[in-house]
Amino acid sequence: MTGPRAGGAGLPDDLRRVLAVVAHPDDESFGLGGLLALLSARGVPTAVLCFTHGEASTLHAGPGDLRSVRADELACAARELGVERVELAAYPDGGLGAVPLRRLAARVGRLIAERRPSHLLVFDTTGVTGHRDHRRATEAALAAARDRGIQVLGWALPRAVAEAMNREFGTSFAGREPGECLEIRPVPRVRQHCAIACHASQSTDNPVLWRRLELLGESEYLRRLL
Repeated sequence: MTGPRAGGAGLPDDLRRVLAVVAHPDDESFGLGGLLALLSARGVPTAVLCFTHGEASTLHAGPGDLRSVRADELACAARELGVERVELAAYPDGGLGAVPLRRLAARVGRLIAERRPSHLLVFDTTGVTGHRDHRRATEAALAAARDRGIQVLGWALPRAVAEAMNREFGTSFAGREPGECLEIRPVPRVRQHCAIACHASQSTDNPVLWRRLELLGESEYLRRLL
């Protein structure tokens, strides 16, 4: 019996089940939210492994311990995006690079064994935003995927969008040329916005996020990493 097909919209035809591997709560929504919502809408089962509680964030709109707040926000966002399974680890926010790669890859491997995904979904190898934890999460996913022969797709930004963001905000986004990526459109931004709203501690005062989504319009971009 074959699983659901994710054809159309630029998505690979052989997507059957997806595991997203990210560093922080909100990465699944701010970065991958449009893609995860699209996959869910097309009947592709999705899961998320998040390595940290995001406790080192400098954004904190509202009361409460940030570790607990962000865990609750992640659970809320996952429901909005139609994610079936969320695993939230407790590695140090901002310190994934100090965790042995084999430990992180083993954590990914355990969820691969449980979920049996056809693809992993991660941030591009640049980390997209320049955050070292983003790069480390992708390194761990790639290491686990190589051992198991699983394909890996990396969420990327077009170079023009990255450069516009960097000019306007002094950020460190890294972009790719259009020919390096698959353009996926249209992505369901309304569902993504609902997931983003769950992350109120991080999205209430976040002009960089909203400007990026404005520049992307209905499109997201993926690179084949493995």
